[in-house]
Amino acid sequence: MSDPVVRVQRWLDEAVIGLQLCPFAQPVRSAGRIRFTVSEARDGEVAVRDTLAEAVQLLDTSSEEVATTLVIVPHALQDFHAFLDALETLQALLAEGGADGVLQVATFHPDYLFAGEEPDAVSHFTNRAPHPIFHLLREADVEEAVANHSDAAGIPAENMARLEAMGRAAVLQKWQAFRQ
Repeated sequence: MSDPVVRVQRWLDEAVIGLQLCPFAQPVRSAGRIRFTVSEARDGEVAVRDTLAEAVQLLDTSSEEVATTLVIVPHALQDFHAFLDALETLQALLAEGGADGVLQVATFHPDYLFAGEEPDAVSHFTNRAPHPIFHLLREADVEEAVANHSDAAGIPAENMARLEAMGRAAVLQKWQAFRQ
């Protein structure tokens, strides 16, 4: 089993950037402004604490140095519903700490499911990653990126179309490789 950071970086480079699932990822990746960190947590509570500590570190670091942080949780939150529960706790604690409007959390999980989508829909793969991930983003950076994009609202539909064009078998094969 390879290092969780190596797996996530490969997924980021080959899927998120390589398949253009996020048009905002390439510039910060190329500039080396993404922090990858591994939570060694064995339960959701510790994973949330580790992510809060990373949020503080992100806020204490200039955006020019670190634009965003991916908190990788390889040993906990394997159950998607437990992951969502931890996310809810994390977001409540961030809001309580005054980070509302300052930080936002994007999420990725090996078993990610969008509500209302068929369980076998390829659309879920836009948020599937080799490990559970809490992605901490600076709200101001997100707003600026969206404002400078010609059709930010169209990104999800474009992603779904791109994955559907690849075909379910090819998508499954590609994503399985990220877990090895």
